[in-house]
Amino acid sequence: MINTLAESFTRLGHDVTYLTAESKVKYGNAIISDENTFENILERVSKEADAALVIGPDELLGDLTEIIEKNTMNLGCSSKSVRLCADKLTCTKVLESNSIAVPGIMNMDSVEKHVIKPRFGCASEGVRLKEIDKINEQADEYIATEYIEGEHLSVSMICGHKSLPLSLNRQLIDIKKENGETIFDYKGNQVPYRAEFQGEVFTTAKKTVETLGCNGYVGIDIVYGDKPYVIDVNPRPTTAIFGLVRTLGCEIGDLILMNMHGELPESVELRGECSFTKDDIEDII
Repeated sequence: MINTLAESFTRLGHDVTYLTAESKVKYGNAIISDENTFENILERVSKEADAALVIGPDELLGDLTEIIEKNTMNLGCSSKSVRLCADKLTCTKVLESNSIAVPGIMNMDSVEKHVIKPRFGCASEGVRLKEIDKINEQADEYIATEYIEGEHLSVSMICGHKSLPLSLNRQLIDIKKENGETIFDYKGNQVPYRAEFQGEVFTTAKKTVETLGCNGYVGIDIVYGDKPYVIDVNPRPTTAIFGLVRTLGCEIGDLILMNMHGELPESVELRGECSFTKDDIEDII
């Protein structure tokens, strides 16, 4: 994600600086930091920047976004929106109260089979299907929802003054048995995924980001069964951006910057299709 965005902003003529623990990408200037120095360096660097965007684990995204908001133009979601989206339990309840279809939240003392996932997390990490009466996690650290049968999808979107869906994507999910549990393992994406129900999914995605007050590049995970069900909202660039920029007829960096001034186009052109796995990304970077 960093390499993709750094490359786009660089092509547009901008100077790009990014913080990293150790790995470096092909574009931009790297500043090496660790968990003890990251926030202090971000504080200093953001004061020198014209704009900034945080990409990181959802549980850290809120605090890091607050630093950006104090010092420069934030190209992403506000810290308030980030925290709302990152908390899967609260986010699901807010969407449900606004008549957006979501999997039903189940009680941890149920004996039925449901999807169990960390309350905070991403990329299907820790997501599995199991009997809740066999659960041994702390209930306040996990969320249990009904299992929705359907196609695993995501929507890549730029939003702010208005909402612009960029692509409907098919998520490549490996569903497998492991230690007696059914595990959901995210492998990659097909971008774009052309389906007759795209308009219906885009309408749901738009209402979702407007309800949550999202801004910038956002990824909405959806399962399409009898209708679109919102599974997760990622208030930041997502892995699908790797395939998106290879089919998008304009610069993703340009769209992100245009969004800050309410100048988004009415639509974007997608050319061809890109299917990729996480291994493909690692090999290229």
